[in-house]
Amino acid sequence: MTRPARVEATGWGWRYAGRKAPAVRDVTFTVEPGERVLLLGASGAGKSTLLAGIAGLLGGADEGELTGTITVDGEPPEAQRGRVGLVLQDPDAGVVLSRVGDDVAFGCENLGVPPSQMPARIAEALDAVGLDVPLDRSTAQLSGGQKQRLAIAGVLAMRPGVVLLDEPTANLDPAGVREVRAAIERTVAATGATLIVIEHRTEVWADLMTRVIVLDAAGGLLADGTPDEVFAAEGATLAAAGVWVPGRDIELPRLAMGVDAAPVLSAHDLAVSRDRRTAVRAGLSFGVPAGAATVITGPNGVGKSTLALTLAGLLPEFAGEVLAAPELEGRRGRRPSLWRSRELLTRIGTVFQEPEHQFLAQTVRDELAVGPRALRRDTATVDGIVDGLLERLDLAHLARANPFTLSGGQKRRLSVATVLASGPRVVVLDEPTFGQDRLGWISLVHLLQEEIGRGTAVVTVTHDEAVARYLGGQRIGLVADPTARGVAA
Repeated sequence: MTRPARVEATGWGWRYAGRKAPAVRDVTFTVEPGERVLLLGASGAGKSTLLAGIAGLLGGADEGELTGTITVDGEPPEAQRGRVGLVLQDPDAGVVLSRVGDDVAFGCENLGVPPSQMPARIAEALDAVGLDVPLDRSTAQLSGGQKQRLAIAGVLAMRPGVVLLDEPTANLDPAGVREVRAAIERTVAATGATLIVIEHRTEVWADLMTRVIVLDAAGGLLADGTPDEVFAAEGATLAAAGVWVPGRDIELPRLAMGVDAAPVLSAHDLAVSRDRRTAVRAGLSFGVPAGAATVITGPNGVGKSTLALTLAGLLPEFAGEVLAAPELEGRRGRRPSLWRSRELLTRIGTVFQEPEHQFLAQTVRDELAVGPRALRRDTATVDGIVDGLLERLDLAHLARANPFTLSGGQKRRLSVATVLASGPRVVVLDEPTFGQDRLGWISLVHLLQEEIGRGTAVVTVTHDEAVARYLGGQRIGLVADPTARGVAA
């Protein structure tokens, strides 16, 4: 059995180089061996930074300023790398090698695990997370949710003393959430490993955890105790601070928008593909109405993101076609895949699943200004657009920060805001609410509701049932059968 690790923080804090305020400060706690901790806090409270500190990944003095101490089994984390397994918030960041089997084995190889033990460990880890793909499958061909499972499998195969999971179910479909949650439960039961999980889906994890620690964005801890104690005694305070409290309603009206408006985009017998060799979905025919939401749902790996990128004009149709309404016609006609980037800018805006893939500037303010400036808006107009979005999405205090230093939830809000800044007629979003605390989720969904009210067509890929519920509109359901044609509306 794995020897569970003890984690202790004493007055610990970290300030990233180039940032005036610490990402996290004055944190003190002791996690005993075998404890299972749900780490909560508002977006930007420093949860991911704390996990990186426990894993010994924050670097030296040139990367930032450290205060206080963190130890794993009484030693600095940097000296305990084999004892700590971390799954990062960004699935792509956890992929190292080009084939699935090799990627799962990578950590074990670095720990010197005997080759004779590798096949059993790899098979056990992949089975635990429900990733049923050939070992020689290219990691580049995996969906975001599949990459998430792959990253978790790589950590489980190492059998560390403490497992650190940063939003482990953020990109998973509901079945995948249940599978991964069950896999983690089986793993800690079998190994006894200490477990620390950052997760906004508190209701999924609460009954597995022995303890809840809530970081205060102002420093220190907001709450610390058993799940029942923390959620019962501090529920209202935590919800006001942005924490998702199990069973607490969302204070937001639901849209009852119809889908009778003329479509701004139409798919006709459409087939979509990432590699231009194999269709992942075919026979798709539907319209995207103006002033309404179109929600694309379905299990991981069925082609939701590929469909979204094709609708957005960023991937060519494999077969069939996507046509824009006549009033959106570009110089090369009505097919968005033939338009130039400047034509797309005011017609179709896209928010990628990984926010970092669309950041161009060195500050949050300049990032929001990229689109309006490309459209040659005057300075006063650009400033008005930027200031409004900074305020609406609680990013004003980060206006001078580098986008890449933001928390996962802040990056997601920024990526949505950069697209809205250009005022496109259609907005295509891939998992727009993942990594959001309660307040960030409400502000994002409310902003999308306002866009719909202004006549914008909002297309969103999501596993979040609440997004579909509060945006209304039509649903395009993709099924898991790769031979199926068409959609289940």
